[in-house]
Amino acid sequence: MPKIVFLPNQEHCPEGAVVEAQEGETILDVALRNGIEIEHACEKSCACTTCHCIIREGFDSLAESSELEDDMLDKAWGLEPESRLSCQAKVTDEDLVVEIPRYTINHAREH
Repeated sequence: MPKIVFLPNQEHCPEGAVVEAQEGETILDVALRNGIEIEHACEKSCACTTCHCIIREGFDSLAESSELEDDMLDKAWGLEPESRLSCQAKVTDEDLVVEIPRYTINHAREH
């Protein structure tokens, strides 16, 4: 069973986390199931960038991103070559190391 290492993030998982994932499950669903509340303003429909994450290890094991996901990622804060939307990136049989960026662009979020 593949594992996802979530690197420490001050807001979402200050200590970091190592969790088990099921093949075919999205990174976002794995995070939410394990109490890591990554924002997902569009309810996982690939219509925003709030669930943006950076795959630090295992990026090549993921299926290629769709054109729609790439278009959305172009709007993400802190975009890197290994960036993905966690609602779209599905776990395969390899472990992943994931960084949740410090900031997101969410115009609808109330503080």
